[in-house]
Amino acid sequence: MKKYLTRESLEKFRKELEYLKTEKRKEIGEKLKVAISFGDLSENAAYQQAKEDQSFLEGRILELEQLIKNSEIVEKNHHTGWVQIGSFVYLNNLAEKKGLFKKPEKFEIVGAAEADPLAGKISVESPIGKALLNKPKGAIVEIETPQGKIRYKIAKIG
Repeated sequence: MKKYLTRESLEKFRKELEYLKTEKRKEIGEKLKVAISFGDLSENAAYQQAKEDQSFLEGRILELEQLIKNSEIVEKNHHTGWVQIGSFVYLNNLAEKKGLFKKPEKFEIVGAAEADPLAGKISVESPIGKALLNKPKGAIVEIETPQGKIRYKIAKIG
């Protein structure tokens, strides 16, 4: 299954992979050597922790290798007039009181691997991402949330 990434994110994941394979593997190897030198491994907490760290590291390396192998670069094309992966979307919440002026909420539509809702990066695979994808400026979208349906109007696509 293809994973959609921006060029910047792909480079970030490649750098993380390189760091984990070189520096972090050496660091954990050293921890294992020290822990083994303590003797009896069956009751050696430092050894058990180093083995867990090593297992986690190898899992992350495998995850990054698969992500990079199966990634497809999405070029940011902000002039299509339609919401795409890489678009910045400005939304007006239609449930807000009409008498109050509120700035539109800004989101970037990204692949699942790049999602960071606290930073405004919404996965294309999330409910809001699916609702916005391929919609034009001015479209009204309805998103089902745990608190109920929320309606947004696409104010701007950048």
